Amino acid sequence: MRNTNRFAAVPGPRVRSGFLGRLGRTYGRTYGRVRAGDEDGQALVEFALTLPMLLTVVTAIFIFAIALSHYMMLLNAVTIAAQSLAISRGNTTDPCSLVATTVEAAAPSLTPGSLTFSLNLNGTAESGTTCSSASTSTGAAGDLVAGGSAQVTVTYPCSLVIYNVNPWPSCKLVATIVEAVQ
Repeated sequence: MRNTNRFAAVPGPRVRSGFLGRLGRTYGRTYGRVRAGDEDGQALVEFALTLPMLLTVVTAIFIFAIALSHYMMLLNAVTIAAQSLAISRGNTTDPCSLVATTVEAAAPSLTPGSLTFSLNLNGTAESGTTCSSASTSTGAAGDLVAGGSAQVTVTYPCSLVIYNVNPWPSCKLVATIVEAVQ
C-alpha cells in the first residue's frame, strides 16, 4: 500500500488528523518545522535593512527643501530691499540701515543676527547694517547717484544637518541683486 501523506518525507513529528493536521497541510508546516524554501520573515528583514536608508533619503529631501525655501525667501527679500534702495535717493541718510530693515521685514523666518550685508553703491563698497552720513548728499547716501547702480548682497548660513551629520559645513546662501538708482 502506498503512503498518501504528502508530508511523510519531511522529518519530524507526523501530521495528525484534526484541526492541527489541517493547519499543517494548509500552510506547509508540520508542528513548527519549516520546510526547505520557506521565506517567512524575508520581507521583514529586507524592510529592516532598507528602512534606515529610506529615512535618510526622505530626511535629506526635507532638509534640502527647507534650505531652498530659505534661499527663495532671501532672494525675494534682497530684491525688495534693492528696489527700495534704488528709489530712496535723496530720502535716506543711511542706505545700509534701509536695506537691513527691509530684508529683515521681508524675511521674518530668517534669523536677523545671521544675515551679513554688503552694498556697492555706484562703485563704493559698504558693509554692515549701518553706514549713516550727515546728509543725503555725503557719505554712502551721496553715492546714490541717479542712473548709477546699487548692488545689494546678503549672505545667510544654511544648515544641512542630517541626523547630526553636516555634509556641507561651510554652506552659505548668497543673494545678489543690482538695481539702477532712480
